[in-house]
Amino acid sequence: MTQDDIRSMKDEIAYIKALAEEGRRTPVMGGGILIAAGLIFGLASIVHWLIAIEALTVTPVAYAVIWIAAMAAFFACLFVLIGRNKGRPGAASLVNQAVGTAWMGVGLLIFVMSLSIAVISWRVQSEILTLIFPSMIFAAYGSGWAVSATMSKSRWQWWLAIAAWAAAPAIAALVGTSWIWLAYAAGLMLLALIPGVILVRQEPAEVV
Repeated sequence: MTQDDIRSMKDEIAYIKALAEEGRRTPVMGGGILIAAGLIFGLASIVHWLIAIEALTVTPVAYAVIWIAAMAAFFACLFVLIGRNKGRPGAASLVNQAVGTAWMGVGLLIFVMSLSIAVISWRVQSEILTLIFPSMIFAAYGSGWAVSATMSKSRWQWWLAIAAWAAAPAIAALVGTSWIWLAYAAGLMLLALIPGVILVRQEPAEVV
């Protein structure tokens, strides 16, 4: 092997290392999806709370209508935002692929478990199982933030993961009161909406 070959090999290794370092420093994307989730489901929770305290007078079926409408609105936003993010700078980096996959898993977990809770509630003719829903959401969010924090090496996202995991049993203590839905809305704002805004502000403007 000649000196030129050795020099060329070193240059290639340095180039690959530089690409890896760039990918690791790529800001996490997908903040818009978190904003949509926090805003849409947070507002749905507030409306649910207003009905629960009888500030709004509607039929009991309104609860189902609220959450189905919220889910439909979120899926519409999700479709648009995923399509927009695909071609954006940094979207193809290892960090964003891993984080995107993790949050996709969180979303699918929430969706499948929501359907399962609905089926069980219908089978046993009891709504008691639906009360675990807010705790389940925060537990799932904690996992999503943990992966994002690990991949992006972001300490503040670790605090979000810990806060989400702590919120799961904390909000369970409010079961049986109408305040659970207001607390759920506040949690969504703190663990999805506000962090989503921060991530959007950190998104790269140039190709990474």
